[in-house]
Amino acid sequence: MDTTAEHCDHPTLLMSALPGRVRVEEDDLDRRLDLLAAQLVRVHGVVPAERPRTYQAWTSPERVRTPDGPLWKRAVDVIRHDPPPYEGHFLHRDFHPGNVLFTGARPTLRVTGVVDWVETSWGPADLDVAHCSTALALLHGPAYGLDFRERYEAHGGRGLADDPDHLYWRLLDALAYSPDAAKLAGPWREWGGTI
Repeated sequence: MDTTAEHCDHPTLLMSALPGRVRVEEDDLDRRLDLLAAQLVRVHGVVPAERPRTYQAWTSPERVRTPDGPLWKRAVDVIRHDPPPYEGHFLHRDFHPGNVLFTGARPTLRVTGVVDWVETSWGPADLDVAHCSTALALLHGPAYGLDFRERYEAHGGRGLADDPDHLYWRLLDALAYSPDAAKLAGPWREWGGTI
């Protein structure tokens, strides 16, 4: 720990050093998305000795600020209902490409670590899938966000809600960024994203 910035540019606490780096560029994108999905399946497979706290929603219908229009109103109305029933899983709760480290390139590309565990909680796997889907849609386009669920299931992910209930979790996550999705754009552009 360097609390006074004697050895670093800023006060610093190094918890552990992991090899790898955040990768958001287009190179090896399909392979990275498969690795992300497989890693999230492993996260959800963790059976902790003690369950972490229950997940917290990052928005509510009362807090969402959207542009006017019937589609936005319908989206907010979806999350106005009680959460659907779910099978609980261990959640990272902030799983997205900016919190996963990679090394190598095809065929040696691999995940070397997942960081930022401060939001760890217990809840529906749909929340982590939705959060990563939102990030992928913002980084690479809507098709990549919509496709992530299929990748997750193809790698053994289970317990996701059926379409109407899954939509609840997707919108609960996506609407948490409204109206400030641009707050993600700065860091991701610095890493090489094109949002």
